[in-house]
Amino acid sequence: MKVALLANPAARAGAHAGAAMRAAGRLREHGVQTAIVSGGSADESSSLLRTAIDVGVDAVAVAGGDGTVHLALQLLAGTGIPLGIIPVGTGNDFAATLGLRELDVVAAADAIAAGATRRVDLARVTRADGTAAYFGSVLASGFDSKVNDRANAMRWPRGGSRYNIAILREFVALRGIPYEIVLELADGTSERFTGDLVMATVGNGRTYGGGIPICPDADPADGLLDIVTVRPAGRLRLLRLLPRVYRGTHASVPEVTMRRARSARLSAPGVTAYADGDPIGALPLTIDVARGALTVFSPRV
Repeated sequence: MKVALLANPAARAGAHAGAAMRAAGRLREHGVQTAIVSGGSADESSSLLRTAIDVGVDAVAVAGGDGTVHLALQLLAGTGIPLGIIPVGTGNDFAATLGLRELDVVAAADAIAAGATRRVDLARVTRADGTAAYFGSVLASGFDSKVNDRANAMRWPRGGSRYNIAILREFVALRGIPYEIVLELADGTSERFTGDLVMATVGNGRTYGGGIPICPDADPADGLLDIVTVRPAGRLRLLRLLPRVYRGTHASVPEVTMRRARSARLSAPGVTAYADGDPIGALPLTIDVARGALTVFSPRV
């Protein structure tokens, strides 16, 4: 088996680079031909990975977090080329959805070498200009995308605690945003919502922000998206909602609505959506399911 191993382009001299080297070494011990791919930027890394795929590989592995996985998804969706994840990033939310988050470098490499795979869905985002992109975990818009804006701008602290601090700071400026949402439900019927929301989230996976279970029941292989919306309420009430969000028990809160849908169109002024932790486009956006679009290596049960 020939594997192209994509390392986080922002950390070639850091911990992720070391993880990529260890993973490559372990794969080679299993007789897997492994070439590490890492450019000086996301665009360069994508270009190098595209070249590796065009030349011919049997699989792609990623040593990094959701952002690096996101780069690989754009090239692997619909190809049947399997993806292996070495979960050494800050968030690892897509890895968590796939049951891979707790694997160390050796165990993750062993899972790739063992060759067992399964197919999962991806979510496909279509922008107003007609361009499209895929994501694996969660698309956030509204309050939670503003949290992403703030968290990504913070140099300290590292890890999921950045999101906790960003959440509290964004509460100061919290207000409702006028949304229009159109859903195609699982039974083929349509549902429309127009009104103020604090946030609207679309999940192919369950968690974002390093493990927050915003879509606690999402299944990346059911052909459906999980849509979570939160209506405005007093700041104190919403602040009390946060512990339930962290436990994944917020479905029963009156201001929270959860739906399952084949597709969702989100419109709101001045809102940029984030997916897999990175900005993916300004609303309006249409999100649908690319069913079974990704093959992933999975540890044998």
